[in-house]
Amino acid sequence: MLNIIWLSFFFLAFIAALWQWLSGSNPEVFSDLIASSFEMASLAVEIALGLIGVMALWLGLFRVAEHGGLIAVISRVMAPLFTRLMPEVPANHPALGSVTMNLAANFLGLDNAATPMGLKAMKDLQTLNPDPDTATNAQILFLVLNTSSVTLLPVTIFLYRAQQGSTEPAAVFLPILMATSASTLVGLLSVAWVQKLKLLDPVVLAWFGGFAVFLAALLSWIVGLPSDLLTARSAFIGNLLLFSIIVLFLISGVKRRLDCYSLFVEGAKEGFSVAITIIPYLLAMLVGIGVFRASGCLDILLSGIRSLVLWLGINADFVEALPTAFMKPLSGSGARAMMLETMNTYGVDSFPARVAATVQGSTETTFYVLAVYFGSVGIRKTRHAITCGLAADVAGISTAIVACYWFFG
Repeated sequence: MLNIIWLSFFFLAFIAALWQWLSGSNPEVFSDLIASSFEMASLAVEIALGLIGVMALWLGLFRVAEHGGLIAVISRVMAPLFTRLMPEVPANHPALGSVTMNLAANFLGLDNAATPMGLKAMKDLQTLNPDPDTATNAQILFLVLNTSSVTLLPVTIFLYRAQQGSTEPAAVFLPILMATSASTLVGLLSVAWVQKLKLLDPVVLAWFGGFAVFLAALLSWIVGLPSDLLTARSAFIGNLLLFSIIVLFLISGVKRRLDCYSLFVEGAKEGFSVAITIIPYLLAMLVGIGVFRASGCLDILLSGIRSLVLWLGINADFVEALPTAFMKPLSGSGARAMMLETMNTYGVDSFPARVAATVQGSTETTFYVLAVYFGSVGIRKTRHAITCGLAADVAGISTAIVACYWFFG
């Protein structure tokens, strides 16, 4: 799928450019395409190199948190919830531990740690699968929660915004929290409806009631404020939480009498390799998107959508961020490239760029996660996993747009 999309950027751009050249409407169109491809190639390297420092910082801190036992603590706290949501999994089965560890890692934004844990969780759940080709209820619920799980600390989004020169990288914190909460709720409810899960259990109600109170408390502090104060409050909460998490990470290491400095350095070394590794992916997608925009194809697509939105009587300021939304369920690297291209075109603190960043932080990449996790255990029949996952995506993206109008509109 990603290969088809990427090739389409170039072929459609060539057809559009050829038409413009033959018609005489833009004789320099092919020069524009080459200039755009070179510009995007340089931008990909600049972005990756600029991320080295901040990526090394957070991977170093995350290494201290892992060895400090924070994920294990969160896993123990979350275990009672998943024994209710996955009734076919025995109470003491290893799958519950790996599932909770994966979701705890996602909760803290530990992307590198979350994927191996997620693969282990899927393999543990597969040991209970009577039909190895077909996804079980527990596997589907785990996958949907994984693709839509609430991320308390969207560090990656903050990093990209900071690297692009945002004055307040954490300003999108509350919109992202609202969007990812909506995607998780819709994902869980859709799976619960299909699987007839008992969500009225006291433990389940306590968990979701507690989170609802937490979210309501945050929103009550900002409701009724003008947009400039909303942005300031969101940035304050995000920055406060961010630094509090840093201190908590270090406290967990000190409490266990770890050599926090050495662990930090060890984790930080990964920051260089991670930042350099993403260059080919960014390069491929940014160049494809760049020529697609330079040819006028992207503008034609967005103009058509904008006309439809205006015809429906809806404010169309969000339309420029839609390429990120379209790509999000299909490819994480593609959506990231779309987000960065939007930031580069309109400015990192522009409304479209903020919408794109919020959309990027609202969910995971449904088809990628489904392919990797189910593919790792040989599952071919996904049942209702895709439908429920896409329902969560739609909820997260829609809420992201509405929240950005509230905060930044």
